[in-house]
Amino acid sequence: MNAVEQACVPHLALFIKEDAVIDGANEILKTIKPHWHIKDVRHKMFTDGITNKLVGCFNQPNQGGVSRGDTSKTFDPDTAVTEDVMLIRVYGNKTDLLIDRRKETENILLMNKYGYAPSIYATFDNGLAYEYVPGTTLTPTSCQEEYIWPLVARRMAQMHKVRPIPLTDERPALVAKMDQFLALIPESFSDAAKDKLVWKVFPRVSELRAEFGDLYAKLQRLNSPVVFCHNDLLLGNVIYDKTRSRVTFIDYEYAGLNHQAFDIGNHFTEFAGVAEIDYSRYPSKDFQMRWLREYLEEFINGETTNTSPIVEADVQRLYVQVNQYALASHFLWAVWALIQAEHSTIDFDFVQFGVIRFTEYRRKKDEFLTLCAD
Repeated sequence: MNAVEQACVPHLALFIKEDAVIDGANEILKTIKPHWHIKDVRHKMFTDGITNKLVGCFNQPNQGGVSRGDTSKTFDPDTAVTEDVMLIRVYGNKTDLLIDRRKETENILLMNKYGYAPSIYATFDNGLAYEYVPGTTLTPTSCQEEYIWPLVARRMAQMHKVRPIPLTDERPALVAKMDQFLALIPESFSDAAKDKLVWKVFPRVSELRAEFGDLYAKLQRLNSPVVFCHNDLLLGNVIYDKTRSRVTFIDYEYAGLNHQAFDIGNHFTEFAGVAEIDYSRYPSKDFQMRWLREYLEEFINGETTNTSPIVEADVQRLYVQVNQYALASHFLWAVWALIQAEHSTIDFDFVQFGVIRFTEYRRKKDEFLTLCAD
């Protein structure tokens, strides 16, 4: 994405405090939605995310707006006209250590060009304002519904066929992010209780680095192609629009070139949920094989007329790759959680999240690494 397209997105010299999100949102609306009257705007704080704070701003001039996040009058965001809704995302504390925000904007603009992401209205010093996408986020139940999962499989395949211009020779995101995250783990946590819990489960950074190096050496032998990936397709980042029978991916903070199998495996690990993680929800082989066949049909054939048959060996090969890269997903987000545990001000138990992910990595490591495509 070139500098001209980036420049088309207004930037507001405004920093929103985490304890004054609605006041800050109103300041943004005055600039980019000047025809809205603040007294008519209602606000809804979304609580699904564990990285940022997200507020929906709903212009309801005929219903009497209620500010300050007042939910005394019930309303359904999906009944609102899309043009009368805006989302404002405030980045979590110190997340700039983890995320390249310039690259994030590039990613969203690129995906929006193909119709795969919402429009950005503006950026500000610690966040962005963007288009509201009607629908509902997926849940551990809906992600396996027969009328939803094929939409996700096909949309991921379509995204994986996007070629950023210019193409870069950057390392796969998995390697780059892991190096970055490992360097950010504190030697000791400022909270003594957290420090004790972390080092009960996790080895020291030098050992983590060596273990990941060994894991990635094994994964490289799988020859999973490098494609444009979302890299964080948790269920809350998939919006299902029942009316149009389509899905939209949101939050491209970690998007970039990466191994195809990582993106799929990462998505499958997220079937377990976030608030109450349950790995019995990890998709069965039968489900995965059907999902992967649907994906390959779109990835290989798509809209072309000269289609190639998807044979069982192709699906089985991808199944092995996906499950082995799922181990890297557990490893990556476990390490990420340790950094968040030190810096985030969001009310979430990041240490426990990291412990669960790292424990699952260890539990499934031998099983998944012995899978074969024969």
